[in-house]
Amino acid sequence: MKNSVIIKSFPNGIVLHLDPQLPFEELLDNIAVKFKESSSFFKDAKMALSLKGRNLTETEEKLILDTISQNSSLSIVCLVGEDEETDREFVKAISQTDFSGEGSSHNEGQFYKGTLKNGQILETESSIVILGDVYPGSSVISARDIIVLGGLYGEAYAGGNGDCSHYVAALEMSPEKLKIGDFKYHSKEKSNKWSIKPKVQPKIAYVKNNKIVMDSLTKELLSDLPI
Repeated sequence: MKNSVIIKSFPNGIVLHLDPQLPFEELLDNIAVKFKESSSFFKDAKMALSLKGRNLTETEEKLILDTISQNSSLSIVCLVGEDEETDREFVKAISQTDFSGEGSSHNEGQFYKGTLKNGQILETESSIVILGDVYPGSSVISARDIIVLGGLYGEAYAGGNGDCSHYVAALEMSPEKLKIGDFKYHSKEKSNKWSIKPKVQPKIAYVKNNKIVMDSLTKELLSDLPI
């Protein structure tokens, strides 16, 4: 179907308009063709992606991301809604993370698709973007920066090599424990991943004046951060 997949741009990335009636397997084939045809245009750009037109399960979203990755050099940083202020600001935070790999392998970043559950530990020497939640009892450990495109309810350790210039950001921030470099932060609130909020405010934790502070992610804050 000629117009089953339509790519449009918005300030932070691209919107993929999907046919709501087409069988999903056929839709994936059409997505593959569309991104093969557009690969020379996008090249190896880093973009956010918004999926419109049909209701998708988490598994279907992951299959779409995999299909795009397999058929282009485009790097999808995260899934967003292109008209949400919180998404716009969060994408700007992600863009501050150096995933270019230029100069040193230590600048390379990675993505983890999925939810970390109780007892799971994810450890890396690079910056990491987690496409999912970090549940209580699980841990993320990175020598550089940590970005959670979901809720951070477990433990996060950024700057694992002792460097306090790194940060932790999440769409919903309620960690059991958080550490950046040699500085520790203990949440005073109990984590509650089941709470429903009308608007989620992305937050970022970073070291300021020899202690970890946690602020809402705003345009002004991003411009002032040493990241």
